Amino acid sequence: MSKRRRSYTARKGQRKKERETVLICYHPTMASSSIIIPPILSAGIITRRNLLLSTTIATVSPSPQPTPSPDLTITDRVFLDFSLCPTYFRSDPSATFASTTPCSDSTPLGRVVLGLYGRHVPLTVSTFKLMCTSSSTSYKNTPIHKIFPGQFFLAGRQGLRRYTAEVGPPLKQLPRNTDVVNSKSFLLPHARPGLVSLCLSENDDDDEAVLDPNYRNVEFLITTGPGPCPQLDGGNIVFGTVLEGLDVVTSIATVPTFKPSENIRQFNDFAELLGDERAQNARSLWNRPLKTVFISDCGELKVTKPSLSPTLP
Repeated sequence: MSKRRRSYTARKGQRKKERETVLICYHPTMASSSIIIPPILSAGIITRRNLLLSTTIATVSPSPQPTPSPDLTITDRVFLDFSLCPTYFRSDPSATFASTTPCSDSTPLGRVVLGLYGRHVPLTVSTFKLMCTSSSTSYKNTPIHKIFPGQFFLAGRQGLRRYTAEVGPPLKQLPRNTDVVNSKSFLLPHARPGLVSLCLSENDDDDEAVLDPNYRNVEFLITTGPGPCPQLDGGNIVFGTVLEGLDVVTSIATVPTFKPSENIRQFNDFAELLGDERAQNARSLWNRPLKTVFISDCGELKVTKPSLSPTLP
């Protein structure tokens, strides 16, 4: 082969090799951690053949967007007046809850003013306001039915037994609360005393009330402190905070409750393991206050400045 022929062949092979070499351009604004190189391309020279054999191509992943913080603007204020009755009270079955005085010798405990996060969970706040202002079915003259010392207390339980002065269903006048199916509604933690939350995981409404097609969940809890309640996070919706009367909340938390002995607890756990329904019925009596604390009055306070912020730390 002549010298000219060999030189031509060498130059042709060099051009072919250059065509097969693939150059990946790197832009200086791209973060090195955002470029994903397939394993087959990470070793040696990147060629067209390697690209064809690889099942994954180099991609640039978009940076994740931060989750916006919930809007905790206080749009509404309501008040709850609490009173203490030395014994269990029974309301008149023939009268409405709002017009009945359930305890003639009650002692006022004080007023609690709540600020509500109407921009965070508007439907939950709207329902709570209606339950505080309605002239038919409301929280007025209904008891705090459970107290968990050092944690929270429950109120607004629905039941068909009017003699216990529970909230009487159905509540078909209330709109359906779609906040309960929105994951953003559960972002706020139960991190301090004085938080108001819609009961979902802690709800203990009567089964008959829950099965009603017009059922609306209105049971709520207020954290009493002194510490947080992480077991409530993700299962209940925080929709407000105590602005005034935190001392009333803490005094309610000191009311003595029914506490079963350790033997009864063990027997109850065993009965529940066997599927005995009476175990659940007996458990419903635990943590019930031995003196009746009830909401003697409730209503709405007009907010002159909708941008109020919580006064608690």
